[in-house]
Amino acid sequence: MRELSFPGPYKLKLAASISDFSPEDWNSLTGAETLPFLEWEWLAALEQSGSAAAETGWRPLHLSLWEKDKLLAAAPLYLKNHSDGEFIWDYFWAEAAASMGCPWYPKLVGTIPATPAEGYRFLTAPGGDGLNALLLDAAEGICRNNGIPALHLLFADPGWAALPGSLLERGYTGWKHSRFAWENAVPPYPPSAGAEGGGKRPFAGFADYLSYLNKNERKNIRREYGRHKEQRIRLKIVEGSGAPAEYFTHIYNLYSITNDKFIPWDARWVNRDFFRLLEKNFRSRTVFSQAVRGEEIVALAMMFRKGGRIWGRYWGAYEEVKDLHFSVCYYAPMDYCIAENIGYFDPGIGSPHKIRRGFRASFDHSYHKFFHPLLETLFKTNIAAVNEYEQRTIDELNAVLPFKKPPSGGPGDAP
Repeated sequence: MRELSFPGPYKLKLAASISDFSPEDWNSLTGAETLPFLEWEWLAALEQSGSAAAETGWRPLHLSLWEKDKLLAAAPLYLKNHSDGEFIWDYFWAEAAASMGCPWYPKLVGTIPATPAEGYRFLTAPGGDGLNALLLDAAEGICRNNGIPALHLLFADPGWAALPGSLLERGYTGWKHSRFAWENAVPPYPPSAGAEGGGKRPFAGFADYLSYLNKNERKNIRREYGRHKEQRIRLKIVEGSGAPAEYFTHIYNLYSITNDKFIPWDARWVNRDFFRLLEKNFRSRTVFSQAVRGEEIVALAMMFRKGGRIWGRYWGAYEEVKDLHFSVCYYAPMDYCIAENIGYFDPGIGSPHKIRRGFRASFDHSYHKFFHPLLETLFKTNIAAVNEYEQRTIDELNAVLPFKKPPSGGPGDAP
């Protein structure tokens, strides 16, 4: 870890690896509301496995502030010469920049590699929000002093972006990206774009959830969620603490099958060693949704839980079974959320068909600051139209959510 010249009472250091920090020091900056993927164990699994490393185009440049030997704040950052594995798909911006003779790369990126989940932020010790601005000063200074055209902060925590002296006040430009999420809360009547659930109560069970859907979709989900039984397949949720070690090998093999089938190159950033390290160091956050026939695994989905939220990340099947994907990746986790009183389920990026199953469309934000005047003009001239299109898409999706209209007795009555 190299100390940088920095005015003031704190020491500013630059680390070329998350391993330069102890797990205890790093995780002292993460709290109950911090995204689990910002914890040391997740970032270390990515870097130590070689999934996110200089050799793959993810060069770690983690900034940190210290008071003597005490870590006060840290900014997980990566220097990149490509856009793969980020899941914001800024290739069209890069092509437009190239047509203008402007460099889009290299770029300094604040994100969690290959992990499109809202909640990225700079980490500070309790009461240390004021240090956030110092880290932003340092990150922007690295860009200016080294000819890096822009600083890109992806899937940002909205609360962090709005902190005094943070992104919004510093003139960062926001770009919307659509996502889907399911909430364990009685839905509003009628469902509206951007609504976050009725909040009156969680669902009493999966049947209670279905009772709020229209007749056609309720019938469709019952059929989909029961089809595995025709193939003598059982579904079960297994928490990481009780999962056999071979599940972590299975999920790598199954996820590879999924990638081979659909060829999403942005997803090919985690290798076998990454899952081995999760098995060793991140079991406590892990949840598997499994489909088995007899003693044989047919399919697995790997999810991660922290507090009242759960995130779906990886999935695959050894054989094609109609609708099994929906049961393993959506319905069984919903059932689990209801049983465990988990309020929020992020099923993973993409797929508008989630709307038909009750996942509401919303958006994440990335924030961008440019140090090349032509790039700044390109982005700021066009981003409003891009965001308007994204918002229209979200509104159109939410307009066809399958929730029923209010019952005659009023919004508070169960159908």
